[in-house]
Amino acid sequence: MVEHPDRELLRETFGTVAELYDRARPEYPAGVFDDLAKLARLEPGSRVLEIGPGSGKATVELARRGYSVTGVELSPDLAAFAASNVPEAEIVVADFEKWEPALAGFDAVVAFTAFHWIAPELRYAKPAQLLRPDGALAVVAGQHVLPEDGDPFFADVQEDYDAVVPHPDNRPPPPPDEVEGWAGDFESSGVFERRRLVAIPYTADEYVAVLGTFSDNLALPAAQREELFRRIHARIAARPGGTVTKHYLLTLTVGRIR
Repeated sequence: MVEHPDRELLRETFGTVAELYDRARPEYPAGVFDDLAKLARLEPGSRVLEIGPGSGKATVELARRGYSVTGVELSPDLAAFAASNVPEAEIVVADFEKWEPALAGFDAVVAFTAFHWIAPELRYAKPAQLLRPDGALAVVAGQHVLPEDGDPFFADVQEDYDAVVPHPDNRPPPPPDEVEGWAGDFESSGVFERRRLVAIPYTADEYVAVLGTFSDNLALPAAQREELFRRIHARIAARPGGTVTKHYLLTLTVGRIR
């Protein structure tokens, strides 16, 4: 998995748009949680620690399935949304890298599109300290991809990125089969992986709202970000139907602590 060079700085940006994050980010499909339950051997009453729950997008379903959920969230504003959205879960405001529970021995440590924000030297060592013997570390990654029959918008929109935020890395999303995932980094025995391709349609307003929750965009100067969003909004609004369909590759990787 490629490390983001500005990981420490960018991981704190999400709390600045907590309300937008809660409103615009999509839910996770039920199948992901079905796979999680099977591969991590979870059942009602299992103790689950969630790293970086954000506003509780995944926490809602974890709690609905009867797990005893503790979420450790860096942003106080996002944690407030999570506590409101999932009152039956315990939401702790803390830096997971430094946090210590009153009682460890969790059945599973899970992270939904948050694992890459943890310092590399602690990603596996810290969960290992918090899990019971044979407990599961489960990571869901959500990668924007462009399948062969995907929406050509994401190739065309590169013109706007090149005009407003020129960068050598500006390019369309990769095809699903080029996404590496976390399996190569999971070196404990018994690694399992499940992949699901999810297509989500957005109006111009909805898509720009989602863009406003991504750390790279939040780090841009306001004027540059506004111009980029204006161009993208206009490009979508001018399309037949005024929508764009974005594909996410959701990859669940599960490993067991021995």
